[in-house]
Amino acid sequence: MKRTLAFIVTVLFLFSTLGACSSSDSTSSPETDSEGIVEINFFHRWPNEPRKSFYEQKAAEFMEANPHVKINVDAVLNDSYKEKIRVLVSNDHLPDIFTSWSDSFALNLVSSERIKPLNDILEEDKEWSGNIMESQFGGFTFDDVTYGVPFTIDGKVFFYNKDIFEENHIQVPQTYDEFIRVLNQLQAAGYETPLVEGLTNTWAISHYMGTIFQRLLDPNVTALDYDVKRSEFTDPGYLRGLEVFKELTTYMGELSTAIDHETARNMFGKGEIPIVYMQFAEIKLVEDLGGVQFGFFNFPAFAEGKGDPDALTGAPEGWMLSKNAPPEAIDFLKFLTSVETAYEFTKTDGQLNAIKGAVDENNTSPASMEAYKLLLNASAPSPWFDNAVNINIADIFMKGGQSLAIGQTSPEEIMSEVQKRAERLKNE
Repeated sequence: MKRTLAFIVTVLFLFSTLGACSSSDSTSSPETDSEGIVEINFFHRWPNEPRKSFYEQKAAEFMEANPHVKINVDAVLNDSYKEKIRVLVSNDHLPDIFTSWSDSFALNLVSSERIKPLNDILEEDKEWSGNIMESQFGGFTFDDVTYGVPFTIDGKVFFYNKDIFEENHIQVPQTYDEFIRVLNQLQAAGYETPLVEGLTNTWAISHYMGTIFQRLLDPNVTALDYDVKRSEFTDPGYLRGLEVFKELTTYMGELSTAIDHETARNMFGKGEIPIVYMQFAEIKLVEDLGGVQFGFFNFPAFAEGKGDPDALTGAPEGWMLSKNAPPEAIDFLKFLTSVETAYEFTKTDGQLNAIKGAVDENNTSPASMEAYKLLLNASAPSPWFDNAVNINIADIFMKGGQSLAIGQTSPEEIMSEVQKRAERLKNE
């Protein structure tokens, strides 16, 4: 009797625990109820408009076309998203379909062995997969297995105020030395801080450093150092890169150490500052402010640079599926990455996408079309630095960059800390 009672109590406890998880955690495993309704948990990182409403509408459209499917939508912003997805994958509670950055972020998720491989799915439906840009799959493919479908594409360039450049007879720089001369010219013209960045956002610092290192260092060196099991970070190019970043911060002034990137972007969009380093995804945000005629130029080449001067920093984001996602989640993935959905996405949001035929002059602005052509014609994509290296290494560079900007550390001190951390990581 005691054993029977204990068994019943155990079953009731497990049942209540599972029930609590399914009701409170919208990113838990899919379920099929007694009426045959399949639940799909859909998680993305855009709780703000217009994407919030866009994806809610797409989920509603899919459910209307598939009455046996219920889609639970959840969304949180960048840093919270990164933290939550890491917790979910470690606890085996991944949503069925979710957004992911490429490269090391994707690889970390894949290493959990809880992500669905997509090779067979891509191969079986060429009518769908053939519309996705082949060049954008690299950051989601590891050991010849693809785990993510790229959707948004992006690049990082300097936005400049055309009117300010024309009024002061300034030419777009092609080399780093020319860039410094441009910044000096702008200061002489009365712009005390000709280049502004929101240095309170460490990711913005990582974008600078990643591009600088890509331009200066031999790609064979960075390939070794960005591999946590082989990294050394002893090449003098890193010191030079940190010196470059420090030099650029001298043109940003104390203002930049107190603001975030959004504030810097808004200052540029209102015509208050001449130059900001921004992503193509921000074009519409600048256009909506309505005050600036702007152009772009890629990060200028260094005379001593050993990297590809025509590469473009930026990487796709895409969709991943959990290993146990139901077939309906695959159908929803195809729906989200269809030409029709992608075309509407760019028209609504302004960001460019990786679906062939889903960007043209009718669903985007002239500036975005210029950016799209730059993306297509870039010699190679260069991943975001904080996705290219181990996050522990990236954190040292990013926080070090903040200290460097206010004179509280030196390039040598940063590299010493990086080298020590790299050595520890190799032995973990």
